[in-house]
Amino acid sequence: MTIKIAIIGAGSIGFTKKLVSDLLKIPEFAEVEFALTDISEKNLEMARQIIQRIVDVNRLPTKVTATTDRRHAFEGAKYIMNCVRIGGLEAYAADVNIPLKYGVDQCVGDTICAGGVMYGQRTMTAMMGFCKDMREVAHSDLLHLNYANPMAMNTWACIDHGKVNTVGLCHGVQNGWRQIAAALGIHPHTGLDIVCSGINHQTWYIGLNHMGRNITRDELVEAFEKHPAFSEQEKVRIDVLKRFGYYSTESNGHLSEYLPWYRKRPSEIVNWISLSDWIHGETGGYLRYCTENRNWFEQDFPHFLKLAEKPLSDYVRTDEHASWIIEALETGRTYRGHFNVKNGGTIKNLPADCIVESTGFVTRFGINMVEGMELPLACAATCMSSINVQRMSVQAAMTGDVELLKLAVLHDPLVGAICTPEEVWQMVDEMLVAQAPWLPQYADAIPAAMDRLRDPRVKTKDWAGAARQKVRSVEEMRVSKPRTIANTGHSLGARVMG
Repeated sequence: MTIKIAIIGAGSIGFTKKLVSDLLKIPEFAEVEFALTDISEKNLEMARQIIQRIVDVNRLPTKVTATTDRRHAFEGAKYIMNCVRIGGLEAYAADVNIPLKYGVDQCVGDTICAGGVMYGQRTMTAMMGFCKDMREVAHSDLLHLNYANPMAMNTWACIDHGKVNTVGLCHGVQNGWRQIAAALGIHPHTGLDIVCSGINHQTWYIGLNHMGRNITRDELVEAFEKHPAFSEQEKVRIDVLKRFGYYSTESNGHLSEYLPWYRKRPSEIVNWISLSDWIHGETGGYLRYCTENRNWFEQDFPHFLKLAEKPLSDYVRTDEHASWIIEALETGRTYRGHFNVKNGGTIKNLPADCIVESTGFVTRFGINMVEGMELPLACAATCMSSINVQRMSVQAAMTGDVELLKLAVLHDPLVGAICTPEEVWQMVDEMLVAQAPWLPQYADAIPAAMDRLRDPRVKTKDWAGAARQKVRSVEEMRVSKPRTIANTGHSLGARVMG
């Protein structure tokens, strides 16, 4: 097959390496063209060298191109995978640090909460430009595979406003599936069947079956509470499991910031998190993680380039959805997974217009969702709180409506549990000013925001958060971590792991 696959945001080097390696494990795809594009010439060149090294070492006829001209990369592409982080770590730091001044402590801040809403404003605006180019120069049967957060908002905007066939992809379901198996002391591939449904990062394991036997809530609670690591690392998820009756796909740190109950009192945050790794709830944990890995990759690039020389025969294909979807569409080999799509009738008790993450099958005829799912009431209620924020955020991003943007942040569950309306209005003003270069739709409103900030109406505090850890040097990381970071798929700020 000689199809063209473009990757936008290919400077997320580790993740790009993973996606390409997965595809190259499929025999029919040896002759595809990978068109890499990114705004960073430096990161793009590093990504190109790594992918080209994989192709050369394995003596493949695969074509690899790299360009900062995304329109050129999109020309004739049948599949475009999106891994961008608009504004890079500079803008992302504002997503985390400015809300701290108002008492909002986030672990990640890229899905909802104050950081996620602002991240969406930057990303959705840029994606409208991507979509225009896709409509004009890509293959007529293009499928846009979006990995960029905030997943639901971005996918919603691309479908409704970008008018591009888009599916959102995340790995939270797979990660949680493996974790549940580990807690139960079984191998996930030996008959642990799951049914997951909800919205991205708030998807619920509403069906768990092992070798024909249903796993009960009490059994799952007991397994997690007895596990030496999970019992300490997943306190929020375990508490939600006990109260809701269903386990969430999302990590302890992520889930804690989507809900109004666990991070609203600084003195109690430490009771619900673990500092054993960033993903378990550390303040600004993912920002630190991305910063450390960017620094490490840039300093040790020759080492990571050397790692690319390992033969693909030694590489184990991952369960990232992208390669399996493309394989199913091109070869007809059926794939079952969990995908972010327009709801329609997929989940009966969520709005038809929202983006849901649920079970589906991919064949030569497309992505086919299992329809008629129904969430338990508590799970649906939690999802609805986020959906309302997402809907307002998408409309605000598309129209540049500052008041609607502020209302979206005000209605965020965690922000609403902490901030007064006046604090929210000033916090959003501050974030708009700090991120002005990436927010063209608000250009007319930013001067007024600057004027208001000259005479602020609410006091802020200089607060690092309840559980902030310092960014480690490359030397410290070499001592504390194995030198296999390039294989984690996470270098240079790739998509957040669930």
